[in-house]
Amino acid sequence: MVKNCSCNSCSRVTRFPRYNDPLKLVETRKGRCGEWANCFTLYCRAFGYESRLVLDFTDHAWTECYSEALGRWMHLDPCEAIYDRPLLYEKGWGKKLNYVIAIAKDGVYDVTKRYTRKWNEVLSRRTITTESSVVSVLTSITKECRRKCTSQGLSILEEHDNIEREALERDLHSTDDAPISLPGRQIGDKQRRIARSEFGTDFLSSSSCTVRICCDEHVTKIYNAFSSILHKFVEDSLTASKGVEVLKILRATVVDLKKLPYKKRRASLKPNSIVGTSLVHQLLPSFKELLNALTLKSELDSNGILSVCLAGNPVQTALALPVALHALDELISDLSKCDNFSKGSLSFPLLRLNRICSGAVLASGEELPFGIATAAFDGTRMSKWEEPNGAKGCWIMYKLSANVQELVAYELMSANDAPERDPMDW
Repeated sequence: MVKNCSCNSCSRVTRFPRYNDPLKLVETRKGRCGEWANCFTLYCRAFGYESRLVLDFTDHAWTECYSEALGRWMHLDPCEAIYDRPLLYEKGWGKKLNYVIAIAKDGVYDVTKRYTRKWNEVLSRRTITTESSVVSVLTSITKECRRKCTSQGLSILEEHDNIEREALERDLHSTDDAPISLPGRQIGDKQRRIARSEFGTDFLSSSSCTVRICCDEHVTKIYNAFSSILHKFVEDSLTASKGVEVLKILRATVVDLKKLPYKKRRASLKPNSIVGTSLVHQLLPSFKELLNALTLKSELDSNGILSVCLAGNPVQTALALPVALHALDELISDLSKCDNFSKGSLSFPLLRLNRICSGAVLASGEELPFGIATAAFDGTRMSKWEEPNGAKGCWIMYKLSANVQELVAYELMSANDAPERDPMDW
C-alpha cells in the first residue's frame, strides 16, 4: 500500500510506501508504529529471542518476547521505548481496547487479557464476531502454522499454550500492579494523539516521563575490572607509557571483536614491539575480571597464540563491548597524562570504582525513542539523554532501590550539539 501525504503549508506531496518486509524497512528506516514493531521483532528474533508481533485492533502494534528469566511473555514497545508495562495503553493512553492479537511463527494468540483490567468493558466492544468464532479462527490458523511440527514439538507447544492461558487469567484479576505512572502516548503529531484520545488522563497537568530502570550493572563491572589491571601494572613496576601500550592492545582486541558477527566473536591479543608476548602472558591473570565482565574468556592454542572468545550469552557481550571501548579510551587518555604512576595514582579519576547502578531514573523530559533518561547512565558515548527543552531548564533524578550510598564523585558530559537541548550552564 502507498500513501500520498500532502503538506498543509506548501502542498508538497510525499509518497509513503507502507512496506511489510522488515528487511526492506531496515533499508528505508521510515514508518509508523507498525513498521517499528515489525523491525524490532526481526531484531529480537535475530538475537535468538522467542518473539511475536502484537497487533492492537484500535490501531497500534508492538512486540512480545518470552523471558526465560521471568518465565513469561514480556511487553516491548519500540516506539515508546517502554518495556514490561502491558497496562500502558489502557491506563496510560486511555485506549478503549477490543482485540489484541499476537502473531508468532507457531500460531496466533488472543492476548487481550494481558493488556486490560477492565475485561467486561473490553468484552462489550468485541463486536466483530462471537467469542467462540474468535477462538475457532485463531485455533484454525495456529493448527495450520504447526502442521509440520513433530508430535513431541506439538506437545511442548500445547503445554506452553496452557501455561499462557492460566497466566492471562491471573493477569486479568491481578490486584498487585506496580503503582508506576504510565504516560500518555509520546510519539506522533500532537493533534492526532488528542483526536485519538491517546494523551492519557493527566496530560494537561503533568509532563513527567515514565520511571525507567537502569540496566547497567555490566558498566560497573567493567570499570571495577580495570582495578586488577592497574594494580598489576604497579606490582610489576610498569611505567605509565608501557601500561598505555598494554591498554592499546586490549583496545585493538575489543575493536576486532566488535567488527565480527555477534555469535562468532573471536580475536587474538596481538603483542607489539613495545609489549612482547611474554609480558602479555604475564599480565593475563589481571585481564580475567575484565573478560568476565564482557562475557569473554581467553584461550591459548597449540601455536601459542592467545585469543579471546565468547564465554556465554552473546547479547551480553554485544552490550558490553561499546562500554569497554569507551572506558579504555578514557583510561588510556588519563594514564598517558600520569607523570608519576604509582600505587598512589590508583584512585579517581584513573579508577572509577563502585559506580552505582541498577537504579530508577525519572527525568523532566526525554526524546523518544533513543534519547531516553537511562541513556545518561549506559556507559557509552554513542547514546545520550535528550531533553527537548533542556536549554530552558531540566532535571534528572536517580533513585537507589534500597541502601543509602555516599556519593564521592560524579562526572557529566554534554554533547553541545543542539542549542534547544543543551544546558546554558551547569
